[in-house]
Amino acid sequence: MSDSLAELRAKINAFVHERDWEQFHSPKNLAMAMIVEAAELVEHFQWDTLEDSYQLTPEKREQVSHELADTFVYLLRIAEVLKIDLLHAANAKILLSAKKYPVDKARGSNAKYTKYQEK
Repeated sequence: MSDSLAELRAKINAFVHERDWEQFHSPKNLAMAMIVEAAELVEHFQWDTLEDSYQLTPEKREQVSHELADTFVYLLRIAEVLKIDLLHAANAKILLSAKKYPVDKARGSNAKYTKYQEK
């Protein structure tokens, strides 16, 4: 089992290459496929109450994990095709979000960042 992001990316790239699927993996196609998988994830929670959404039967947990994995794989493929370092991008985005949502103003609030901007 892959225990690092680099190993997982290599495994996914090999899987795609062995099947000659690079030709189908444009950023547009991968983004659309990722959204389809994300929608399939949402279906598992669509009519659940907030409380019920935390309670997964073993069967539902497996199904949800498959949809999460599908979404994650497409995300990794898009990043690969566009040569985007996701770890770098995520770390940079966290820094940007920290500026938009300062702890002293955003703690315990779900308000949009525009509420915290100086006027």
